[in-house]
Amino acid sequence: MKIRPVLGLIAALALPASLPVYAQSSSSRPGEPEGMAAARDALKQKEGDTDQTTLLQQTLTAVDKQYSLLKRGKVAVTYDFNYSYIGQEKINADLSSGQLTLFNIENDSSHTITNTLAADYGVLDNLTASFSVPLVSKYSQNPTFDGTSHSIGDIALGARYQPFETRRGQPSMTFNGSLRLPTGRSPFKVQADQGLATGSGSAALTAGINVNHIVDPVALFGSLSFTYSAPASHLSQVRGNRILARVEPGMSIGFGIGFAYALSYNISTSLSLQETISAGSKLRFADGTEVKTQTQTAGVLTFGLGYRVSPKTTINITAGVGLTPDAPNFSIGVNLPIDF
Repeated sequence: MKIRPVLGLIAALALPASLPVYAQSSSSRPGEPEGMAAARDALKQKEGDTDQTTLLQQTLTAVDKQYSLLKRGKVAVTYDFNYSYIGQEKINADLSSGQLTLFNIENDSSHTITNTLAADYGVLDNLTASFSVPLVSKYSQNPTFDGTSHSIGDIALGARYQPFETRRGQPSMTFNGSLRLPTGRSPFKVQADQGLATGSGSAALTAGINVNHIVDPVALFGSLSFTYSAPASHLSQVRGNRILARVEPGMSIGFGIGFAYALSYNISTSLSLQETISAGSKLRFADGTEVKTQTQTAGVLTFGLGYRVSPKTTINITAGVGLTPDAPNFSIGVNLPIDF
């Protein structure tokens, strides 16, 4: 219950009978005590008050802004902060001679901080265009490199389209697509002992669909996406005794499910599970040999908390835990809308 209706109820009940304008309302009922009509009016929903359905829609928006499309001509800017940690222990052994001649455990750890500015523009009421620029800082400690790298990441262009109007009691569907540009430092061009990559190294096109459904008092959502990455060619990266000339990344599929729940007018929480399966990549070397990597599976369990500081501003905090060896061990993110 909001503070304003409660204060209205207290004020109405405390008014003396000598104030007929407030003690007796034109909507008073027969036999109703003086002041109760004013109290009943005070408890009615006022313009600007938030009902349960609106709360759930706002909660769902805080979880993933791609469920909320801007009105035509509107612009929204958000700032995203993300930190992730990857830690591994690798066993280095040499059995080429038939006997174990080398055995040691190598620790490989990586800390990544990404600051992203994203802008959304309402092309139509049901079509939103987006543009994002990430700034990446990486610190890595491994046998080949120990240091920090700072650079721009991969710029992304995207669009979200909602074919049908949102109707109460029915699922809402949103189609989305994005183009990732290889503007970051490529992992196929950085020498192992001279720096760290801040990008993917190739352009990629992603298409997907998101579905959400409000089942009072919970909002359910799910997603499905496919990603195609263009080959990276004209390379000359030294890898051991060979030179990498071309990389053909495999296609990937991602899917996720989750729910959001509004605890109060200002606090919301969410839980989601996201998994991405990427086919093996083909590595072609200058000497003509080809190597194919193994399929990778990255699963992440994410907990979210949203705090509504104003009617137009919600700060969303997420914490992710990796469920598979190919996923980050731990990640934390903060999403903050920027109002002008």
